[in-house]
Amino acid sequence: MQEPLEATVSMSVVHGFLSGVDRATMTQFAERSGIASELLSQPGARVTQEQFSTLYRLLAMELDDEMPGIFSRPLRNGLLKYLCLSLLDAGKLEVALNRFGQFFHLILDDFRLQIRRDEQFGYVEMVVDPHGPPVSPLGRELMLKLVHGVASWLIWQKISLAEVSFDFPRPAQAGDYLYLFPGPIRFGAAGTRIAFDAALLELPIRQRKSDLNTFLARAPEDWIFVSFGAQMMCHRVRQHVANSLPEIPTIENVALELHHSVRTLCRRLVAEGTNFQSIKDEVRRDVSIQKLTRSQDTIASIAFDVGFDSASAFHRAFRHWTGSTPNAYRTTVSTGQSEPPEHPGATTT
Repeated sequence: MQEPLEATVSMSVVHGFLSGVDRATMTQFAERSGIASELLSQPGARVTQEQFSTLYRLLAMELDDEMPGIFSRPLRNGLLKYLCLSLLDAGKLEVALNRFGQFFHLILDDFRLQIRRDEQFGYVEMVVDPHGPPVSPLGRELMLKLVHGVASWLIWQKISLAEVSFDFPRPAQAGDYLYLFPGPIRFGAAGTRIAFDAALLELPIRQRKSDLNTFLARAPEDWIFVSFGAQMMCHRVRQHVANSLPEIPTIENVALELHHSVRTLCRRLVAEGTNFQSIKDEVRRDVSIQKLTRSQDTIASIAFDVGFDSASAFHRAFRHWTGSTPNAYRTTVSTGQSEPPEHPGATTT
């Protein structure tokens, strides 16, 4: 079994992080992260997780803000470290999550995190003050990601989610959420929250202070991008398609491999908000972007690797997927990328 295929990150997220800087600074940070400046004007363009994480660290250090420009006041460098330090002796996850909510209540007026449970589920809800500073959809998404990522790290277990709800309308890039949150996504809900098995709240905190440096040094990978394994059907289909390249499997092949009928497979993918054709396109797109930005393989070779008979057919498909040409991504290889900067809060005391 190959390593799980990383999802790429949409340019709308990149622009969300760069919204507080001028155009010249935006271009500088993008290029230092290995992102070709011409891609910034392409709404359909995407970047690798490595490029996005490098951009995040550069912005966090430059702006002294670990959520660069997302909330009404900066979250100064070192905040994630001291947040985690305050949680390590919590005893169990429920106590840690309540501390997490109180921590952010002390430093931000934008929202409150409410932690509650019933017999079946535990919930973390982000309640935005209607009279306070506005919180963007990206801010809502990132705070739920931070809660989920830190909670998963604390108990040393990737937390499956029964549901993820957002109180904003379904965005154009809604498919990306399937690879950020390990659970079904609902938009236009009454509130913004995650729900998970209530039994997890009783689990002990398994991390120690000595484990914190590694977690911080890998931020934001270890709280934004989590490995889901085979938790959702779309993830299983995605991995099967990736493992099959350069052959492009049919839906009948995939259904047989996953021990489902075609009808059942389609029904489960629709319930998760996607379909087989979309997954195939996303896999071929993401593999192409990663090869273009991480290797010196020729475009013709990459075209073959993702199942195209000719470079011209690949060029047309790639432009349809991203709005840009393969050559626009290839420029990031020739310019070279420096070592990703260490996260500003990576040293414990």
